[in-house]
This record gives sequence, C-alpha cells and structure tokens, in this order.
Amino acid sequence: MNREADRDLWLEQAMTRWEVPLLRTCYLFLKDVALAEDAVQETFVKAWRAYDTYRGDASEKTWLMRIAVNTCRDLWRSKWFVHIDRKANLDGLPEPAVAFEPPDDIVTRAILSLPDGQRQIITLRYYQGFTAQEIAGVMKISRRTVHYRLEKAERTLKHGLEEWYYDR
Repeated sequence: MNREADRDLWLEQAMTRWEVPLLRTCYLFLKDVALAEDAVQETFVKAWRAYDTYRGDASEKTWLMRIAVNTCRDLWRSKWFVHIDRKANLDGLPEPAVAFEPPDDIVTRAILSLPDGQRQIITLRYYQGFTAQEIAGVMKISRRTVHYRLEKAERTLKHGLEEWYYDR
C-alpha cells in the first residue's frame, strides 16, 4: 500500500511541476490544444503505470518528455489523426462583447510552419531548455542530427523573421 501511495504522491508532484511544459511541447508538436491536452493526460497515465520501472538514468523531465513525444507520435500515426478535419468553423461563433486584439504570434507561427523534425528540435531546445544530448535521448536520434536540424531551423527562422525583427 505504501508503494501505491508513493506513486500517487509522485504523480501529483510531477503534474504540478511538468504539466505546463509538457502541454506547450505537445501543442507545438500537434498544433491542436485539445489533442495536446489529451497527449499530456496520456503521458501522465503512462508515467504512472511505468513508475516502478523508472531507473533514473535520465532526469524526470527528460523521461516525461520522451513519453510525451512518443505519445504525440502515436497520435500522428493513428488513422483518426490522419483523417480528422481539425479546422474549426468560426462562422457560428457569436460576436465578442469586446474587440479582440490578437497577440503578436509571428514567432509562434514561424515555428509552427517548420517541418516536423525541425519544429520538434526548436521546441525542445528553446521552449524546454534541453541540451543537444537530452534532445537526442528524447527523440531517439543522434546528437549530430540534432545539431543539423537545429542549425537548419535557426537559418529558416532567421531568414523568415528578419523583417519582423527589424520592424520592432
């Protein structure tokens, strides 16, 4: 019984610490808030089930990110995700009481427009602060591939955001 209580306490603490970073990462992988929330929930369920097998070879954050990335990949591969129309019909929404001022989301849109591999690397590096070695472990690719994708994504972003940066 004590082991189960330890696992439940760990889950509660892990959710407090890592829910927001995991949600951000899953959103940038899946480009859909509801799917990202589902992926985070599934990540915590998988981690809770695997709690007894966690050896501590990687940090808790790295371990959870690996589970989250794999969960996002599973969603991509599912037939449901491939065939669903994720475009919302905004015509049926009521008019807002207060005028909406959209945030400056140019950088986020630029990151979301990157190819999947580059977007994932940028997300883990700059949004989560992972090192190249940690990213390689999470994504199960070589460190050299991480550096290559990171450099390519940075070049693409620099070129695409240069005008935006100087207009500020």
